[in-house]
Amino acid sequence: MSENNRGILGKTAQKNSAEWLDILFEDNHIIIVNKRPGEIVQGDKTGDTPLSEIVAGFIARRDAKPGAAFIGVPHRLDRPVSGIAIFAKTSKALERLNEMFREGAIEKKYWAITASRPQKEAGSLRHYLYRNEQQNKSYAYDKERNGSKEARLNYKLIATGDRYNLIEVELLTGRHHQIRCQLAAIGCPIKGDLKYGSPRSNRDGSISLHSRSVKFTHPVKKTQIFITAPPPIDPLWDHFIAVVGK
Repeated sequence: MSENNRGILGKTAQKNSAEWLDILFEDNHIIIVNKRPGEIVQGDKTGDTPLSEIVAGFIARRDAKPGAAFIGVPHRLDRPVSGIAIFAKTSKALERLNEMFREGAIEKKYWAITASRPQKEAGSLRHYLYRNEQQNKSYAYDKERNGSKEARLNYKLIATGDRYNLIEVELLTGRHHQIRCQLAAIGCPIKGDLKYGSPRSNRDGSISLHSRSVKFTHPVKKTQIFITAPPPIDPLWDHFIAVVGK
């Protein structure tokens, strides 16, 4: 791991509430935070304050900047998903991170909790995903169809429990709802994900999908970066952390 500020908490305040940033890494070019389920990474039609603005506001106040801090968004996580969110602090870093995400130069691993076990404990999935904009949902097909995009991932079952299983996913492409859709396509919908076939929601509205780790070459310094993010505080996540032992 290169420079790693894991565990530092930065408190930011909004109008009538307090927000906490779990900063996993920060230098002059990038900042990586552990996103909580329910937060949006970038502004949308809901009008809720996005994490990008919270991060920018925190940096501006902490560093006593006279104006707004620059924060660029090279990738997104779905609202109900937790885990690693990378932001650029400079335009140079943003441009290079955008290119790295496009080229698949960032190794991304996720943890997913499912009630069903995959037929094979490890494997690769390849589907063609079609996004229905009106439903905000993707559909997986075995063969290419008009408007679909190829989606690839590797997975392995890394822990089991009495009722649930923990699957590690290496994301090879970045499609809309990709992990959620592809795991559902093999009969393993993610716990709490009603949209893709889970029988019931999680109490807090989250889904049990967590962006666990990233590995990449720093976009400016060219050093190697490896970051892991602890899952949300929850008895089931805690159980699997204890089983996996990391």
